[in-house]
Amino acid sequence: MIKLVLANDRLLIRKGLRQLLMLDKAIEVIAEAENEEELYSILAWQTVDVLLLDLSLCGIYKTSLLQRITVNFPSVAVLVLSMHNEPQLALSILNNGAYGFISNDQDPDALFTAIHHVAGQQRYIHPAIAEKIIFSESEKQSGPLHRYDLLSLREKQIMQLLSEGNNSNAIATQLNISNKTVSTHKVRMMEKMKFTSNADIVRFMIKYQN
Repeated sequence: MIKLVLANDRLLIRKGLRQLLMLDKAIEVIAEAENEEELYSILAWQTVDVLLLDLSLCGIYKTSLLQRITVNFPSVAVLVLSMHNEPQLALSILNNGAYGFISNDQDPDALFTAIHHVAGQQRYIHPAIAEKIIFSESEKQSGPLHRYDLLSLREKQIMQLLSEGNNSNAIATQLNISNKTVSTHKVRMMEKMKFTSNADIVRFMIKYQN
């Protein structure tokens, strides 16, 4: 029996996934988590084979949560579920500790297959996404997610705060740095991301945050 934990910040989706997973008699959903605190409590006290982690729970710093889970709970196989199916995103998730990646536009059989693969400590990625990865080398080297990965932590923080509508003064206060430092990091971030306005930041966050 595969002991599985559902981690998703949307109650209706968690309940729907639980009902779906009941169709596979080899899978037992032993717990649900709607935030990171609940998830850590479950993983610390229960024996878990597979964590079905919705990417929305990770926030903008997606890979940091995966890395922490990998370090603290190495026996747990993480399968990431996302509303996006960009090859760069899938590759980034796999490179940062997940055993598998699947988009929520796949059919139930694909989800069952993914769960069984990662439960056996095998990597899983849907063939359609794998094909995109193979034939998108140039995009992987120049796309927005690749550029985002090259940002420093401070640049990512400033990007996040700008997307939330904060101005330079507010950001300087929150991060306890000078306005000049904020401006310097913002300029570097905009250049690296090839953004021309704050609207570009907001569009990026809307597309890749969930």
